[in-house]
Amino acid sequence: MMAFRQCVRVSQSLCYHPRRYSHNWINEVASTTHCLSSHEYSCQRSNSSHIFVPTKGGTLQSQRNFLGYSNLMPAVVRNYAQDNSRSKSSKSWTKKKQKSVKVQIRGPMSVRELASAAGIPQDSIYELILERELNLKLEPDTVLKVPLVKSILDELLMDYIVRKEKLVIPKISKDVSRQAPTIAANLVPRPAVVTIMGHVDHGKTTLLDSLRKTSVAAQEAGGITQHIGAFQVKVQGKQITFLDTPGHAAFKAMRERGANITDIVVLVVAADDGVMEQTKESIKYAQNANVPLIVAINKCDKPDADPDFTKRDLLSNDIILEEFGGNVQAVEISALKSLHLDDLTDAIITQAEIQELKADRSGPVEAVIVESRVDKGKGSIATAIIQRGTLEKGAILVAGDVMCRVRTLHDERGQTVKSAGPSIPVEITGWKGNPSAGDVVLQVESEQRAREVLKWRQEVEKEQTLEEESTIISKKAEEHQLAYRTKKAMERAMNWREVRVRRAQERYSRVKESFRSGDPELNIVIKGDVDGSVEAILDVLSTYGAHHQCKLEILRFGVGVISDKDVELAHGFQGIVYGFNVDVSREGQQYADENQVPVKHHSIIYKFVEDLKDELSIRIPPKDVQEVVGEATVIQPFDISVGKKKVPVAGCRVNKGQLVLNGRFKLLRNNKSLHEGMLDSLKHHKDDVAMVTKEMECGVMFQEPLDYLPGDTILCYEVRQEQQTVDWDLDF
Repeated sequence: MMAFRQCVRVSQSLCYHPRRYSHNWINEVASTTHCLSSHEYSCQRSNSSHIFVPTKGGTLQSQRNFLGYSNLMPAVVRNYAQDNSRSKSSKSWTKKKQKSVKVQIRGPMSVRELASAAGIPQDSIYELILERELNLKLEPDTVLKVPLVKSILDELLMDYIVRKEKLVIPKISKDVSRQAPTIAANLVPRPAVVTIMGHVDHGKTTLLDSLRKTSVAAQEAGGITQHIGAFQVKVQGKQITFLDTPGHAAFKAMRERGANITDIVVLVVAADDGVMEQTKESIKYAQNANVPLIVAINKCDKPDADPDFTKRDLLSNDIILEEFGGNVQAVEISALKSLHLDDLTDAIITQAEIQELKADRSGPVEAVIVESRVDKGKGSIATAIIQRGTLEKGAILVAGDVMCRVRTLHDERGQTVKSAGPSIPVEITGWKGNPSAGDVVLQVESEQRAREVLKWRQEVEKEQTLEEESTIISKKAEEHQLAYRTKKAMERAMNWREVRVRRAQERYSRVKESFRSGDPELNIVIKGDVDGSVEAILDVLSTYGAHHQCKLEILRFGVGVISDKDVELAHGFQGIVYGFNVDVSREGQQYADENQVPVKHHSIIYKFVEDLKDELSIRIPPKDVQEVVGEATVIQPFDISVGKKKVPVAGCRVNKGQLVLNGRFKLLRNNKSLHEGMLDSLKHHKDDVAMVTKEMECGVMFQEPLDYLPGDTILCYEVRQEQQTVDWDLDF
């Protein structure tokens, strides 16, 4: 039987490559099969278009194959084996049974995949396909169904395993989503939500102060709004909710969020300043959110105010005012002196009436987080604007990956309220974490349902993270494979000595990489008062690109007071703790004092950035700066005898400054440096001197023998260290 298997293997090889085998080898096959059967075999010489097939008559008959290959021999040999398996044989097994290749069938396979799995040429697969399917295209990417794949593998005497892929059942979402729009009968009028936007220091907060008859601007650090403020103002007997967004460049995410949760945008532009960078950005956000725009041209009371220029400037930025034939209202005001504010409020009320703003006060609550912060006594507090339903004490809310059982509700003045309806800004306490600004708040029926939603969201986020990481890993693996193949190709082109040297260098470089890098770096911990402030700081830090000078690493960031854990983390990495409008806890201050951990406090964002730039610059090593002290021209070179040696000396005249014996010198020729080094001697006439000044003649001899030419320049310079500044430019 073993000999017969050898015959089968040879016959299969004949099927795929008939030209490789001579008639002598076929005689060997015939003589091998003689020991298994009483039939006598004869052999005829084969050619390129014939094959030999064993038959019951005892001869190897020549069969014509139209493609030059045989797809018939395996079947015939198998039939012959089945007939001879019934005959008696006194031969016993003398060798161990060889393991055959098992092809795994996981589903439909392409011709290329089947040929690779079976280890045979694709042309042989094409021939076997033609015996069974005449309508299939003979291409490597042609997909073969499972029954056809089984038939081909049976023909090739190959074992296979059919593996059924697991049926992926899509998960049923357990998340909570917004309710469908309600019927018109349930809708009731609601206050308009108006967002004040514009460039920094154009008077946005002053305008709100005049409308509210308060002085919020005086309480802002540096006179700059640094988080979204939500207020409700009663104007002409109607309630309007105002959002004051920061105009500083760092707070662009807040401005965009303010535009997305508003009904009307009031764009404040200073008449003495015109359209600035953040003004253009605010226009873009309002247009992207498809929100109506009202322009308030402020500071019209100033002597250098030019409202007409501001209007033309707005026109060049695609804001067409009504007086130019557009549909954008413009009102000239003075927020500081409360001039023409009635005209502005009339424009806001008119625009709100045109929009016919309505909402459903019944059903589950839907809201949007405007800001969030951590209070020492109350815990996490979130400011939200209700968009649907009526929020009351005891409601179960979900926002992002945080849940809340409403403990108390407060208005913008800090007074407790029992409920809040649509368009009402309200502070919510009772959160079991700190929600992020911009998160959608949805009400659920119970805490159990809230935990189910949070678990589902965490699982979805984890799956997305794993998918992203697997994509990155696959990409890295492909890069490593490409690098490995490139490396092997380079090594094949080298001799063995070069390969050994290259591998030794690689091992040495890996040892060096295992040591900690001595490059300058700054590690920081950031804690802020509200989520929006921390978000703005992170946006600013994301623009840092001078890691080649000094690495900047954020160890931790968050909202709330600076704890001892924050200080301990910074101490472990020799870093700095930055607090933005927050204090440090007693334990944290004690740990910082004991371990000398720097804790810095800021309330203005550009002051924080300046401080951070200084800390980064301090850590950059100073650079050497060459400062020229004197300059001399070679008039005549000559040689002097020192012992038995002739030493070249340059006879010079000092043109600028002075030459100092202990200084550093350069020899220049045609403005190209030929040599840098120290002097061996400096002479004036025949005397050794320590210094020569302008218009004096001297002899200069370097420590190394050099060839001097008339006209060469000798520079004397000193090296001083200069502190470098980190290359980080911001639009502040």
